[in-house]
Amino acid sequence: MGVITDQILPDATEALLKVAEAELAKADERKRAVAAAEAEKKALLDQLRKPSGLSEEEKVKKAATVIERAVKNGLREVQIYRFPNALCTDGGRAINQDEPGWENTLTGLPKEIYQLWYDHLRPRGYKIRYYVVDFPGGIPGDIGVNLSWH
Repeated sequence: MGVITDQILPDATEALLKVAEAELAKADERKRAVAAAEAEKKALLDQLRKPSGLSEEEKVKKAATVIERAVKNGLREVQIYRFPNALCTDGGRAINQDEPGWENTLTGLPKEIYQLWYDHLRPRGYKIRYYVVDFPGGIPGDIGVNLSWH
């Protein structure tokens, strides 16, 4: 009876060791997944910090398409972009506080959008508003960009 039991049942120490090994493997997998997600996020932010590569004419055409679609739907305002606060040099603080010169904290595509508005849309009466969309952990999170014509 003892030989059969030894062959079928592992002792408690072996069972605990197998559980610990499985937990370690799961923890390693979670670490790899988190590292991969962080690398992906960093790559996306790096891409968003670069110029779009579009010509002024292409940018204006895109803006016109967005405006036309919104007008056809009876809107007077539309969110045209949402981006992580990491694309602001101060993490979105100046936007949240509506400080003069907040636009100088913008980088990458958010800065390009502001410049497009300033050069082409503002003279035609369009308004732009950058604002904090959410506050994870009580600090500014994503930034929204709305374009309006009312």
